[in-house]
Amino acid sequence: MRDAELARLKSRKLSAAFFYGLIIIATVLSVSILFIIISHIFVNGFTALNWDFFTQIPKPYGEEGGGIAPAIMGTLIMLLVAALIAIPIGVATAIFIVEYGATKLAAAVRFAVELLAELPSIVVGIFIWALVVRNLTGYSGLAGSLALAVIMIPIIARSVEEILKLVPDSLREAALALGTPRWKVVLFIVIPTVLPGLLTSIMLSVARAAGETAPLLLTSLGNSFFNFDLRRPMAAMPLQIYSYAISPYDDWHTKAWGATLLLIALVGIMSGGVKYFTRRWNHESH
Repeated sequence: MRDAELARLKSRKLSAAFFYGLIIIATVLSVSILFIIISHIFVNGFTALNWDFFTQIPKPYGEEGGGIAPAIMGTLIMLLVAALIAIPIGVATAIFIVEYGATKLAAAVRFAVELLAELPSIVVGIFIWALVVRNLTGYSGLAGSLALAVIMIPIIARSVEEILKLVPDSLREAALALGTPRWKVVLFIVIPTVLPGLLTSIMLSVARAAGETAPLLLTSLGNSFFNFDLRRPMAAMPLQIYSYAISPYDDWHTKAWGATLLLIALVGIMSGGVKYFTRRWNHESH
């Protein structure tokens, strides 16, 4: 009997060690792939980074030099406008689903959000093109911002929904028992409790939207010059990367790598900033 128990224990230890090894291997592979991708982009794109790259407009077709300053500015403007549209809608949708999830309308909204999240980005671009570009504004920065906002809304709604579910019901019930209106419970108790996770969800949506190319090809179109008017075509970094990448010129290929590196750095800086401030907020709140 003793020998059988020892054999089972040894078998369990071997199984645990085997699966632990698989987890370690999978982790190393995933990190290695990420490291290889970022290293390759850095090696190929670092040489393109200079003062002109950040401050000059693109050169005419076939000429060397120039930069992607209009694309940098256009990306920041469209992301800002898209965030101003998507964040209130996405957060409000998540709050409605969680706080009023027992109703048929909430279930329908959840289904619509899930369906919207699964749509290919090119479909979103075609939708905005048919609805806004063709009938209202023409190719414009505003149309591009709307396309990015449509992509961001379901990401924010779904991730914030899962985060709000982590708030204990006892916390809501305690506030409601004191006579606090539900909207105040959500605004002053629930949201502050999950604020770091909420900001992280928003950054995930911004990171996803920042790299979208197909919707912008159908909406903002692109522009080789500085433009701050949302009613006109506007440049964006993904569009500039696409334009440089399909060209036959080595200098433009290098600039495509440089723009890719800059786009990754931009997303990384925003994500790091959010994590820093949320950690600081958590530390001060405790």
